[in-house]
Amino acid sequence: MFSTGFGFEQFLEWVDSAREKDLQAVEAFLIGDCPDREELPRVIRRHSQAPVIAMNDTLSLEQTLGLFSAGVDDVVRKPIHVREILARVHAIRRRAEARQDYATFDRIQVFFDGRDPVIDGEPFPLPRRERRVLELLVLNKRRRLTKTQVFNAVYGLFDEEVEETVIESHISKLRKKLRKQLGYDPIDSQRFLGYLLVSQTEATGK
Repeated sequence: MFSTGFGFEQFLEWVDSAREKDLQAVEAFLIGDCPDREELPRVIRRHSQAPVIAMNDTLSLEQTLGLFSAGVDDVVRKPIHVREILARVHAIRRRAEARQDYATFDRIQVFFDGRDPVIDGEPFPLPRRERRVLELLVLNKRRRLTKTQVFNAVYGLFDEEVEETVIESHISKLRKKLRKQLGYDPIDSQRFLGYLLVSQTEATGK
């Protein structure tokens, strides 16, 4: 995971000028204490649907209510561990998924109620973990996901009994099945950058 920080004015300049694919790559926005910070969630929402979390130095009901009214998804108190922040980000994303019945990409349709995905209108049965990986990729279409992000979403942030290498196995098996069904490889894999779902036109130029 990569993180970067901005001052208030610097952030406003960046978010207004950032390319769409750069904004889509942002997993979450973390807002610290700064002047006019209740304006930031409104600005972010004009450009991105990524989770927005605000940090407070002290407990303040008035500040907390003001931040939620401004559009943040969660408010936390400092100090806070980065793993807790990531866990909250994934919880916010899971709730967003639960509000969606399905998502589509090219010829693939996935559901968020446990049903198998559909390709070209026909059921495409998958083991639970592979189905979850495909759901994640479709939900985050146009956004590259790292192996760690996929692992955290599939196995849970605090599951230390499973190694991240299992994700490579899930991805490999899923790619073979999708390639056989679709006639092309829909998962673009780059060693250090992660995984991205691509359309047939993007993959084959046809």
